[in-house]
Amino acid sequence: MTTPIKEKIPGFGLRVTANGAKSFVLNYSIAGRERRYTIGRFPAWSALAARKKAHKLRVKIDDGIDPLEEKDAAFDEPFMDDLAKDYTDWAKTEKSEKSQYEDQLMLKRIVLPKLGRHRVSAVSERDIRALKASLSETPVQANRVLALLSKMFSMAVDSKMRDDNPVRKIKRYHENPKENWLSLEQLQALALALDNYPEQDAADALRLLVLTGARPDEVLSAEWPQFDLGRGIWTKLSHHTKERKLEHVQLSRAALLILNRMAEHKAGVHLFPGRDPGTARTTLRNAWKQVCKAAGLATEYHIKGKRGKPLPRWKPNFRVYDLRHSFASHLVSRGKDLYAVGKLMGHTQPGTTQKYSHLFDAAQREVANTFPDVLGPRKLAG
Repeated sequence: MTTPIKEKIPGFGLRVTANGAKSFVLNYSIAGRERRYTIGRFPAWSALAARKKAHKLRVKIDDGIDPLEEKDAAFDEPFMDDLAKDYTDWAKTEKSEKSQYEDQLMLKRIVLPKLGRHRVSAVSERDIRALKASLSETPVQANRVLALLSKMFSMAVDSKMRDDNPVRKIKRYHENPKENWLSLEQLQALALALDNYPEQDAADALRLLVLTGARPDEVLSAEWPQFDLGRGIWTKLSHHTKERKLEHVQLSRAALLILNRMAEHKAGVHLFPGRDPGTARTTLRNAWKQVCKAAGLATEYHIKGKRGKPLPRWKPNFRVYDLRHSFASHLVSRGKDLYAVGKLMGHTQPGTTQKYSHLFDAAQREVANTFPDVLGPRKLAG
């Protein structure tokens, strides 16, 4: 039974079921079909609120929009959880294993706990700003999360899940670029510590990072078929590189000595096998900490032990990635061509290597300063 309500909204009424449940409904006809839209139950919905809702629905119906079809479409609309799955599937073929791992951490720890049950089309610029603000104490991580979300919403736009990208207008936090590198004395101390480090595989991986300027994940994921030791060339496969391009890198004599020694005892396809058969090693974190401690390149701090006694711990003063900066910095500071250094490091854009140009300028200035020696005792300075 439907009891009409005194309101000039055709089809609006209160439906009472056999068991006494009461719901506000709107009966209407569209495209030759009779339809009934349930607005909400009484008394959770007041008559006034239900009338307002019915009026809005009537406006849509008069414009040729079926509210029930619209409601069904919204019910089927994907959540952010679903978009994250689509992004993960895309990343498997488009991003390195390290990047995929980092993305999954951000999704699991930051994005999905806050936005996972939001509809993709319902996420607003305000939601993104709030998420950014919650990460204000870690601006670098905040920027990485924004970059991840920007790509996800670009995919959503391409897939017609929504019309715009809510991240597009969000300004990133300012980052102070980390361009630390080890001095010659620090590299020498590191080399001595590596000679004394008991785990040979980890020591060799770190030595190759020093001597090639490669990214840590490129070295750890390297496989023997990528190396032509006779010609001294390392062919980095596209799915192992950041730029997703095949790279052919010339190896130094020192790097080849290490690789030839390793080749005599290789077991399996990976240069640095993981714990599980057929896998590659994934981290050098503990080895790096211990080597830096031994080389005097770590800072001591203390944590509280079980009995309240302070226990010493050490934090490296450099990141493993700083070995890559060190490789480029020392080459450029000796006047080596920026383009050649960029090729060794796998840079596809000259601007990427350009950040070391101030070192190149210093090298050129040092050369220029030697010119007066060519003139002999006669000086031009007056």
